[in-house]
Amino acid sequence: MPLSDVRKASDLAGERIPVLPIRSTVVYPSGATALQIGFAPNVEALNAHPEPELIVAIASTLDDGHDIPPRSLEKVATAVRVLDRLNLPGGTIQTTLQGLRRIHLDDVRFEDGFYTARVRAVQEVPLSPEEAEPVVERILATVAGLAAKVDRVPDEVPRILRMNLGDPGRFADLASTLCNLRLPDRDAVLQELDVARRLAVVLRSVELAWDRAREVEAAVAPGEAAAEGEGQPRSPRDRTSDIRKRIQALQAELGEVDPLEREADEMMRRLEMARLPSRPAAVARREAERLRSTSTTAQEAAEIRAYLEALISLPWNKRAGDGRIDLAAVEEAFAQEHLGMDEGKQRLLEVLAVAALRGDLRGPIPCIVGPPGVGKRTLAMAIGRALERPVVRLELGGRGEGQLFGTRRTRTGAQIGKIMQLIADAGVKNPVFLLEELDEIGLGNVEGDPVEAMEEMLDNDNRDAFSDLYLDVPFDLSETFFIGSAGDFYRIPRDLRDHFIEIRIAGYTPEEKITIARDWLLPRIVEEHGLKTGEVEIADETLLFLTRGYARDAGVGNLRRSLAAILRFIARQKADGEAAQWTVTREMIEAVLGFPRSITPAEIRPEVGVVTGLAWTASGGELMFIEALKMPGTGRLVITGLLGDVMRESVNAAYSYVRSRAEELGIPRDTFGEYDIHVHFPVGATPKDGPSAGAAVTLALASSLSDRPVRHDQAMTGEVTLRGKILEIGGVKEKVLAAYRAGITEVILPAGNERDLRDVPPDVRDRMTFHKVERMDQVFDLALMGEPRRGPRAEVEGGAPHASRLPERQAARDANR
Repeated sequence: MPLSDVRKASDLAGERIPVLPIRSTVVYPSGATALQIGFAPNVEALNAHPEPELIVAIASTLDDGHDIPPRSLEKVATAVRVLDRLNLPGGTIQTTLQGLRRIHLDDVRFEDGFYTARVRAVQEVPLSPEEAEPVVERILATVAGLAAKVDRVPDEVPRILRMNLGDPGRFADLASTLCNLRLPDRDAVLQELDVARRLAVVLRSVELAWDRAREVEAAVAPGEAAAEGEGQPRSPRDRTSDIRKRIQALQAELGEVDPLEREADEMMRRLEMARLPSRPAAVARREAERLRSTSTTAQEAAEIRAYLEALISLPWNKRAGDGRIDLAAVEEAFAQEHLGMDEGKQRLLEVLAVAALRGDLRGPIPCIVGPPGVGKRTLAMAIGRALERPVVRLELGGRGEGQLFGTRRTRTGAQIGKIMQLIADAGVKNPVFLLEELDEIGLGNVEGDPVEAMEEMLDNDNRDAFSDLYLDVPFDLSETFFIGSAGDFYRIPRDLRDHFIEIRIAGYTPEEKITIARDWLLPRIVEEHGLKTGEVEIADETLLFLTRGYARDAGVGNLRRSLAAILRFIARQKADGEAAQWTVTREMIEAVLGFPRSITPAEIRPEVGVVTGLAWTASGGELMFIEALKMPGTGRLVITGLLGDVMRESVNAAYSYVRSRAEELGIPRDTFGEYDIHVHFPVGATPKDGPSAGAAVTLALASSLSDRPVRHDQAMTGEVTLRGKILEIGGVKEKVLAAYRAGITEVILPAGNERDLRDVPPDVRDRMTFHKVERMDQVFDLALMGEPRRGPRAEVEGGAPHASRLPERQAARDANR
């Protein structure tokens, strides 16, 4: 194998490589050394192997002769890579060598004018930083004393050593180099494979150097003291420096370490083990050095410790999984955890497919939109499990910029932001990060501008250098898989919305809820309540009754709570020893939960002036009952129900249209002047707005003014113009599912929304009847029952009106015709 092809020292085992005996220095692993080669065999070895990045062995020798016995080189040496070489006048070569690792040289030979040897791999005996700490502290204290007394040990050596405490073996090698130990001592450090013994060799060597320095100081001290007394007075700064050097010398003599120094050294060791990137590492070292300062107050020291702990806790280089995106595993996880919602799952798989092809997560972020309880969080958890990544969740509603992105350290009570705290808790830099309540971000009385800060964090160009205000150093979030969730996609601030792809989940049908309850919810809830699966039985018909009467929401939140209440009732009976097995019946459900909450009079029989409309909300589609009532008055139009401006305008437009169609509807002209009309939207505490109730409002007004009941088995939606045209609306899928959950099988829709019916699940489409209308007259024909009434208004019985108009009003109507 060509030597130039070797890239790892571990690959050298058994290979024969050139050996360069060196008399002037010792080269350690993980270090770079500039060395001028003049020894003839070494020059010949380099000339014989001109290939780049040549790997050779550097062996220290004390033999001053030209002929070095080969057997004297059979020992531990350093495998080095020749990075650079420059031929100089006189036949010497200037080289730059990079130390790789310790090796053992066997079968050393001198042939072809240079030395070669066969490489044998060696195994070091490691030592943990905690076990090495006492010896390391003594070495640091002694080196600090040497730096204060001996010129050949620069003052910055202790500081450099404190920045390399993470690897005790490397620390010993570095201390041997920087303290300029004698060549035999440095070679002894290289030969020692047991790190504990290696540290002992370094400690013994620096202590011998310290003893020699004290002897020299004692010999020259009287003369220096006399010369100093005859010289100029020393400045306060010089005296302070002398005192500190004496303190360091005394600590070295006593073998003690200052508590501040010990704490700073421990922090340096932890920083070294954390392997921070260059910029955060530089900031962290600077802060750790501040701990050594005697001028640092207790409060400042506590803030520095908290800051360094935050930096160390972050997973700068830790990742979960192998980085691959396995689409088959994600699809399987979806199938195991989530029923239905095939379109939403497909959209998520498409986003993951793009990421798998690109090899990164740049691009728009998926945002799962839907009402509560439909499984937005479950989908994210399934993705995390399939990708073998932890999942972290952050609710954005009500949080200010400081809570999310940290506060600057100059402020009192500064702390790290919630985003980076969750990354630290996850323990890896590539978790699945679920941003919940995106449509609630920045709402309310929050501090700062969290929307703008979130936009900056999610921007593709900034994601790899996200900076928390507290940490103030960049952190790479480009490997984090962000997923958003919201109830209403269009309530997300516009600029922030541009970073997301809407993936809508409408909700579940009653049949899907039955399957979810039977296969997922019930087994888990039974176990949570201390029961066994075989002890509780519930038929599908009973689950359907529970779903339609108590859990008509789009998700399964109410269904889960209802089942939990029933099982608590059963658990109490089991604790009292009343029975061993239970069958959930309608009677038990009503006894525990009360009478069904989702049954209204409008669903039982037709009524005059009551229309079943369909509305879209952040909680999914819902039924909206619109009531219109006429009463003697002066022609006023009263609107109640906590409505927005758009809906109020729809009511006014509907009233104007009905007045224009009074003759066709059989409404006397004087009715508008002799009666007041009150339009009410029940559940008045809930805000309502939007134009899609126009058709239902128009029908309610026409029904009330013409005394004709409205079919109770139909629901409708659509916007109406002043000319009676039905305009298309949004949220068709959610509205149709809401009608289906309520047991309504006929829905009146704008003709322009026919294409939206493809989003409705096929099994729901097949069981329902859809009337596509273009004008309001079609709605009147479909929904109004009977003929115009001829007398006073009466109750509706059997689905047909039993009333007639007053004779004079009938005559007036005939005259108008």
